[in-house]
Amino acid sequence: MHMSDEREIAAPVAEVWAALLSADVLQACVPGAKEVTGTPEDGFEAVVVQKVGPVKATFKGQVVLSNMVEGESLTLTGEGKGGAAGFAKGGADVTLAASETGTLLSYEVDAKVGGKLAQLGSRLIDGFAKKMADQFFTNLQEHLEGPADDEPEGVPENAEEEQGEKKGLFKRLRGG
Repeated sequence: MHMSDEREIAAPVAEVWAALLSADVLQACVPGAKEVTGTPEDGFEAVVVQKVGPVKATFKGQVVLSNMVEGESLTLTGEGKGGAAGFAKGGADVTLAASETGTLLSYEVDAKVGGKLAQLGSRLIDGFAKKMADQFFTNLQEHLEGPADDEPEGVPENAEEEQGEKKGLFKRLRGG
């Protein structure tokens, strides 16, 4: 399975680069990560719990960084074994470029699964892999920029409380 995408991150290239090399940031950004330890030079050990369709598994594996050109690009290659559930392995080529608003991060991902996971069907697996990659880069973006502001403008934070008070007042006036 192959996919690619890009993301605009409102942070300097050096900050994005440092985040990609940090075990703590990787643990915060990889969906389902319970533990990430190691260094960029020696690679990272990871424990990730994921549910794919009806199969839930704990994957233990390694992530190795290679082809590193500081501040420009790197390749992440990982493989995890999930016991009876099977295995997952893949890689991502990540490229960083300075942009008007910070950093343009581009990535190309290749992923493969085997065992019970492979029996779930390619559409389910492909959708899951795309969701995982997208969630990782969304988490990375939020880690660097702070959470996206989903609060609609012009709506006070306590609007629901006020609405509830109005309904309560209306009921009391009606005698209900």
